[in-house]
This record gives sequence, structure tokens and C-alpha cells, in this order.
Amino acid sequence: MTIFVTGGAGFIGANFIFHWLAAHPGDRVVCIDKLTYAGNLSTLSSVLKNPRFHFVKADICDRDTLDRLFAGECPDAVVNFAAESHVDRSIEDPEVFLRTNVMGTAALLDACRKYETPRFHQVSTDEVYGDLPLDRPELRFTETTNLHASSPYSASKASADLLTLSYCRTFGLPATVSRCSNNYGPWQFPEKLIPLMIANALQDKPLPVYGTGKNIRDWLYVEDHCRAIDVILQKGRPGEVYNIGGNHEMENIAIVKRICRELGKPESLITYVSDRKGHDLRYAIDSGKLQRELDWMPETNFEEGIRRTIRWYLDNRPWWEEIVSGEYQGYYEKMYGNR
Repeated sequence: MTIFVTGGAGFIGANFIFHWLAAHPGDRVVCIDKLTYAGNLSTLSSVLKNPRFHFVKADICDRDTLDRLFAGECPDAVVNFAAESHVDRSIEDPEVFLRTNVMGTAALLDACRKYETPRFHQVSTDEVYGDLPLDRPELRFTETTNLHASSPYSASKASADLLTLSYCRTFGLPATVSRCSNNYGPWQFPEKLIPLMIANALQDKPLPVYGTGKNIRDWLYVEDHCRAIDVILQKGRPGEVYNIGGNHEMENIAIVKRICRELGKPESLITYVSDRKGHDLRYAIDSGKLQRELDWMPETNFEEGIRRTIRWYLDNRPWWEEIVSGEYQGYYEKMYGNR
């Protein structure tokens, strides 16, 4: 089969491409990516010469280009990772999130309808559910939890989810949605918590922590996420939402201190900065539906995953050093320089 992976030059999309090519040796993968700041073609260097892989630089909002690609390739499935995904950036510039995350998803859905694509999967986030109180550890997000987005980013993803499900019900498009907890692992752009802290610590720079650092997230190793999407594509029921969680909740400050210990860096590098606007307190995913119905479980515990992640950033310094020395540096100063 031929599978379209949008946003495949980004963190999770690239890891999914590596997974799919290895797990499905008879399939072709077409990666569609606009190569915005977080899309890095060098991430895909190991597969660029693979005859089963084809890269196309394109914007998913460009309907004419999508027409040509769908007509020429006739994909058997589309997995949509393409998204603006950083909450801070959505607060600075909400419009670009609406364009890519909502209008881009709509363009893909319309192309799938027009060319009768057998399968569409929308990759979403647990942030569409809002947050949970810190003093109610028994509470978890389920697929029936009301949507209660807190940021322009999560609101745009919730919109894309609802649009996807509406196309399934109204037009009969075979589509599913998955909502994952915080991912970590190789190739993650160093604006997110874990790679930012690793990169800064290795450079003996301050480690900026929002507020008190007591916000809690559930952490999912990226390879486990890729396996989950694989099984949803193969066995998931159209019209269904599946939560994907790592079953490992931790306070942000505990993550930062753990990285300091692993790298032998002093905790005096930790710098508390003014909190993010509308900062969600706690995310916690109940992925029981995925476990019961599709027999998926996370395989990588956090202790193993964080060690593997830190080792990857140690072994691949040129990749992230090139990023933090360029355009990202200006953004970093804007976000953390005066806080």
C-alpha cells in the first residue's frame, strides 16, 4: 500500500515514518511537509534514498498540490501529523494555528473524499480535554471527556478532531482520531520541555521552568505512540477516538531535576520564570479503550525512555546545535529572555 504521512519531517511524524518503513517492508511512504521551523529534512536523511520513500515539500493548505498528489499516488491511507503544535507560539500568533491545524485538515479531508481514500487518521492531543486538578489523582481523560481547550493551539486541534469525525459521519469517510499524552524521544525540536532542558544543560545554560514547576504531564515514549497509530490504522473502527497514554505522570520540575542528575549538572541551573498564560495544571490519559479493543500497551517505561532520549541528544549534538544556533535562538530569547 501507499501511505501519505503529512508533517513527516517533524518529531513524531519522522519517527512514525521510520517505524512504518521497518514494520511494513512492502509499503511505500510519501511524506508531505512544508518544512516550517520545526520541520527538518535532515531528520529524514536515513530514508531519503530509500526507494520506498518519497518526500514532497508542500503545504497541506494548498489544495491544487494536494489534488496532483492524490491523483498521481492514489494513497491507501493518510496519517495527518501536520500541525503547529507549540502552545507558547499559539499565544503569540493564533492565526497560523487556525490555518494549518483547521484549514489544512479540511483540505486533506476533502482530498480524501474526492479520491475515495480508504483510510484517514487524525493525530491529536490530550490538550483538547483541558486540564485536571492537581488534588484529584484518580481523575483521567477518557474518550468521552468533554472538550475544554485552554489555548489557541488546543482549540485548533479540537476543531480538527470534530471536523474529522463529522466527515466520517456525514460523508462516510473511514476516519479515526487519536489523542496522545506528552511525547518525548529522539529528533524532538528543542522548544519542548525535555529536549530544551537537555540542550540547555549540556551548554550549562539556565533551565527555564514555568511558575513553580508543579504542573503534571503524562509522558509517552514516541516509539510507543507510533506503534499505537499503526494498530489503530489496521484495526481501529472508523468514527472512533482512541486515547494514547504512557501511564507515567510526573511534575515538570521532577523531569528537569532528573535530567540534571543524568547529565551530572547542578540544580542551580534551574531558573523559575513567569508562568505561561492559561497554563494547564495536569494531564492524565486513560488509554484503557485502546488496550482492551486493540491490544496495545506502552512498552517503554520512563526510566528507560529518558535514558535513551538523553543518550540520543548526547550522540547527535550536531543536529540540535544547528537548530539552537539559528532562527530558534531569536524565538528563545523572546520567550524566556525577560521572564
